[in-house]
Amino acid sequence: MKKLLVFLGILGTLLLFLLASASGNASTLSEYYKLILTLNGILLLALAILVGSRLAQLLKRVKSKVFGSRLTIRMVLMFSLVAVLPGALVYTLSVQFLNRSVETWFDVRVDNALDRGLNLGRNAIDYQLNDLQRKANVIAWDIHDNSMSVLLERLSKLRDQTGVQEITLFDKNSQVHAHIGNEYAGLMPNLPDRKIISEAERSNYKAIESDAEHGLIMRVIVQLPGSELSNRVKLLQLIQPVPRQLAQDAELVEQVRSEYKQLSQSRAGLKLIFSLTLTMALTMALLGALALAIYLSDKLAAPLSVLAAGTRAVAQGDFTQQHPVISRDELGILTHSFNRMTRQLSDARDTLEQNQAEQAEAKAYVEAILGSLSAGVLSLDEDWHLQSANHSALRILGLDPNRIGTLPLSQWNEAYPSLTAFFAHTIHGFLSDDEIWQRQIELDAEKRVLLVRGTRLTQKIDGSEDLHGYVMVFDDITELLSAQRDAAWGEVARRLAHEIKNPLTPIQLSAERMEMKLVDKLDESGAEFLKRNTQTIVKQVAALKQMVDAFRDYARKPSGKKRPLDFMQLLKEILVLYEAAPIVCDFKEHGSLMVNGDPTHLRQVIHNLLQNAQDAIADAPEQRICLLVEKDEKWARLYIEDSGKGFPADLLPRVFEPYVTSKTKGTGLGLAIVKKIIEEHHGRVQVGNATGAYVRIELPLWEETTSG
Repeated sequence: MKKLLVFLGILGTLLLFLLASASGNASTLSEYYKLILTLNGILLLALAILVGSRLAQLLKRVKSKVFGSRLTIRMVLMFSLVAVLPGALVYTLSVQFLNRSVETWFDVRVDNALDRGLNLGRNAIDYQLNDLQRKANVIAWDIHDNSMSVLLERLSKLRDQTGVQEITLFDKNSQVHAHIGNEYAGLMPNLPDRKIISEAERSNYKAIESDAEHGLIMRVIVQLPGSELSNRVKLLQLIQPVPRQLAQDAELVEQVRSEYKQLSQSRAGLKLIFSLTLTMALTMALLGALALAIYLSDKLAAPLSVLAAGTRAVAQGDFTQQHPVISRDELGILTHSFNRMTRQLSDARDTLEQNQAEQAEAKAYVEAILGSLSAGVLSLDEDWHLQSANHSALRILGLDPNRIGTLPLSQWNEAYPSLTAFFAHTIHGFLSDDEIWQRQIELDAEKRVLLVRGTRLTQKIDGSEDLHGYVMVFDDITELLSAQRDAAWGEVARRLAHEIKNPLTPIQLSAERMEMKLVDKLDESGAEFLKRNTQTIVKQVAALKQMVDAFRDYARKPSGKKRPLDFMQLLKEILVLYEAAPIVCDFKEHGSLMVNGDPTHLRQVIHNLLQNAQDAIADAPEQRICLLVEKDEKWARLYIEDSGKGFPADLLPRVFEPYVTSKTKGTGLGLAIVKKIIEEHHGRVQVGNATGAYVRIELPLWEETTSG
């Protein structure tokens, strides 16, 4: 933009100078006035296009609300007013002065003075011409009767006396009879053409003619007296040059008068040319000033726009903005202050980010610790709203933070009715006077037991405690309690097996000996009575021994050796013993299912489950036992489902506990032993009700076990 303005300024100045020079008629450029005017018009159009495009861009920036555009257009208007007002005033005064000056140039007195000067010059020349005619007449009378022998001598004297330049005597046929001239005359006479000769025959001829060599000359032709009576008319011609100074003055007056008349006739055109030139110069100057105003306004507003852009970037968090200081004025000071501010903000942000990173690292460390805990942790604010919860807490309680939303703890039961008791106990604990409270809460729906500890979060300020919220830590101790019960039952079973089994054998032997010693000494009825009671004692002792053996099996530590075995092959071998049972098998083509287990214990598990299923369908209208074997990436699964009545709802949560059974006979140790053996094999067991009761056991595949 700067180079373009400089180029247009130089070109405009040159064209305006040429236009001003061509405005005068006396200028050598006047004939190129139209061409120069056209070039100025083209330059003016280019300036108008440039200014128009820049103004359009500026208005577009104003509509787009670009920062600094309003200031730029305001400065453009101010610069334009500064240029337009003086320019308009000078233009108005110049036009008026020009019109008055032009009118003054063509004053009537000047016109009259020129006419009189021209008449004066003409009169002086006419006087000399008349004088020359008079001399011609005198000479003609003097020589009209001279003979040719004395004619030349006489003409020479007369020329010397009269002072004329050239005297020639010739006839109408242009035949020269005599010719006398001074040193300025040519060797040959300057004869007129036939037309002038014809005119001289009719009457005397006098005229002022222009000669290329001598300038203005006076020519006078008269007839010799008496020659018209003869057959040959003789003509006397006198030629005298007009005095050079008089000729020049007359020519100058004539030229000035002609130019004056021409200018006087074209005064309206002169006014138009001068006005057009002045208007062109003014318009070009105004457009140039406007273009310069736009350029300067942009230059002045550009640093402000840059600072505004930097301010917006800082507002959006970009503190890297640094702008060069290109001046030492107030704008430079402002730029320097802006750079210093951004550096300070950047340093402050770096410090803040470092602190936040340290806090985030500490928070992540705490969250990692909480996330790795098997215990659940919940934190609440002072209004009982959930603040944070680790994964274990959400898993144990089955909570969804999105479902809880902004509900306080007292309303969580609306989203989770099954946890109403848990929420009530926790609220009661927090409202108690204990600083740290502990509860063992049972979830009725799942028969799970949670050990919950809670405390209030307080901070002492000015000697008083300020409440900031609550925190609770809880863990699912159901398995722990189950393990404790299993250990207790194992100890009971071991003691029972030890204390009960020892007296059973003497009792059985004593009963059998009594029968053997006394049966022969009693009558038939007595002997029969003795045998019946003895057999009863023996049978009950055998039953007690069987029960003691079951307790012993439950209480003893795992025995046997585990080895890789094909679970499918083991299952098929066992099912051979149950060919008469209504068992429906669904064995998919899994091939071999290799597990790491003890065959004896696994046989005991399957026998117990199949025996329980047979007992369950004994009184069922439809007797059916379904077996299903599945396999996934890590587990071998066995489903056993019967068509019986299923487990009673009140016993289902405790079916793996000893002495928990719905049978009229039995010890209730079958499923407890199954659970114990499966857990010894690192497996899982699950029971439930579908069409009847079902049991699902899962054993880890041997490949996974060895690779792990």
